[in-house]
Amino acid sequence: MNKRLTTILMVLFCILFFNANGQINSDALPWGISAAYKHFMIYDVHQQYADRQKELAVAFTSKEAMLKYRDDRIQRYKKIIGDLPEKSSLNAKVVGSSNHDGFRVEKIIFESIPKRYVSAVLYIPEGKGPFPAALELPGHNVGGKVPGSPSPVLFALNGIAVMVIDPIGQGERIQFVDQNNVSLTRGSTTEHTLLNQGANLLGSSFPVYEFWDNHRAIDYLVTRPDIDKERIGVYGSSGGGNQSMYMLGLDERIMVAAIGVFFTQRERMLEIYGPKDGCQHIPYEGKEHLEIADFVIMKAPKPVFIMAGRYDSNADSWGTNQAFGELKKAYSVLGSPERVSMLTSERGHEIPKPMMEALVTWFHRWMTGDSTPIHETRKVIVPVSDLQCTSTGQLNATFSDAVSIPSYHLAQYEKYAKQRADFLKNDKSIVTKKVIELLGITIPAEKIIPEETGTIKSANFDVKKYQITRVGQMPVPCVVLIPQNIKPGSPIMLYLNEGGKSEIMNDANTVDRNKQENIMVAVDLRGFGETADPLSSSDPSQWNREYRNAMISLHTGKTIMGQRVIDLMSVLDFFDSDPLFKGHNVNIVANGNYGPIVIHTAYLDKRISSATITRSIKSYNEYLKNPLQRDVYTNVLYGVLKYYDLQDLVSLSGNRVRFSD
Repeated sequence: MNKRLTTILMVLFCILFFNANGQINSDALPWGISAAYKHFMIYDVHQQYADRQKELAVAFTSKEAMLKYRDDRIQRYKKIIGDLPEKSSLNAKVVGSSNHDGFRVEKIIFESIPKRYVSAVLYIPEGKGPFPAALELPGHNVGGKVPGSPSPVLFALNGIAVMVIDPIGQGERIQFVDQNNVSLTRGSTTEHTLLNQGANLLGSSFPVYEFWDNHRAIDYLVTRPDIDKERIGVYGSSGGGNQSMYMLGLDERIMVAAIGVFFTQRERMLEIYGPKDGCQHIPYEGKEHLEIADFVIMKAPKPVFIMAGRYDSNADSWGTNQAFGELKKAYSVLGSPERVSMLTSERGHEIPKPMMEALVTWFHRWMTGDSTPIHETRKVIVPVSDLQCTSTGQLNATFSDAVSIPSYHLAQYEKYAKQRADFLKNDKSIVTKKVIELLGITIPAEKIIPEETGTIKSANFDVKKYQITRVGQMPVPCVVLIPQNIKPGSPIMLYLNEGGKSEIMNDANTVDRNKQENIMVAVDLRGFGETADPLSSSDPSQWNREYRNAMISLHTGKTIMGQRVIDLMSVLDFFDSDPLFKGHNVNIVANGNYGPIVIHTAYLDKRISSATITRSIKSYNEYLKNPLQRDVYTNVLYGVLKYYDLQDLVSLSGNRVRFSD
């Protein structure tokens, strides 16, 4: 019996400490779930929107309360968008015109900011005017305004002018191209995401860039004598619906709007599908309790039309119905339930002909007072040549003085240099407060709870496994290699390896170097190693292996880097709490995306004696200089480059941090 028990124990021992290849099994958590980190963060998403529901319930009690809620959401929205550019001359030019049966098309180029060129076409009804006008904001087709959709034609044939502009990254405004003007990415959604991360570092976002171009397009429309500046609308589908949503709270001139195959609940989308591309997210929306429905409520009680597909894979149907229920109730409380409507087709992510006709009918009703149903009785195809504004096919190639978005980001970095320098002259308490704010954290006061999850003894050293827990945080898995004879001066060598602690614990050179004289510790901060998101959760188009977690963290305002800083502080607390480790210097060896985490923690926590970093960025400007690189979002802090860069924190840390490459 004893022999059998011994055999069983030896088998369990081997399973616990060694894998099939005979390597040390460095997993330290007594549990496992592939999407643990995502589930952890979604809890915050649900809590923030549960708090919003309480606020909305109060708003539904009276018209006054609803108006107060609406105005509060507008202020919350303005709070998170960052600074908008100063208005400058549009320098608008009509570069071509073509006549069609019942309307004409003008090709237009203007500058939304100096040297940021925007290409557009304007469908103008036959007759004298002034005509009501709408912006059509294209979805995520690479061609932007090309090929022309049937909607502007139907609008124009029924007395409403329509301007269609190329969004950044689409049509004639692609930013990443080769010498032949061929896109270097897989499409507009990838380009939007890559551009958004640079914008976020500078305190803005891709949606705000799109808003500004669209806002300036309205500025152009109202200068024209053939356009009625009191009757302006906006509509779009898919990515264009997203742009329309973001327009509503910031442009008072919009009198009527429509959102197609996009409108749903952000909370539900984040949980089921994860975050979409960069043009669909402004950081801190969740932190400010802003749901998609709120952007429409910001325009209430102006007329808004929702177009949905019951089987739309990009806009969850249940979420759509719930969100529309909120709109209907809000408009009802304001005394105008007829001013918001929704049409759902038995289709997917598309706008079928009957829905397009309903769209034009909706605008015609509120812009002209005529509710007669409008139907498409003839198809008119506008040739691509009548929609293309440049001979090269790209504005940045056509105009030698054009400023691309990546170039704009580099210029903004230099523009903020003095602002950063002035900020860093402040007392350290002020700088520290801002660092903590940008990380989206509070320094944890709760005590850690270390739990030993395994141990192994050998002739020269012991290996111990721990789960380090702190209330409100994810557990940190930790493996410690302890020499048999620890000297009072033996340092703790803390390894933070981007590929996971298992690589370190099974690296013979590293282990041999440490086991005779150093206390060797390897941990996985949340989202690395044991709690890394499965690769299947990341869309290759997002160029980031933990895109969904990084974006959810920005949404809630609790950045992924800030959460990992807390984890690293928990490890330092663990060392202080155990007599075996207390009093030993802590030297960190880190690589890859651990670099910025260590830099921030070393600045905030003097218990780190030294840190050596390899294969990591030394300045956020590296991301701006080379936006076509992967895994950037992991280290994005919203607006950080208005206050400091990484090397600034290295200097303020008293040179305890160094780069070895």
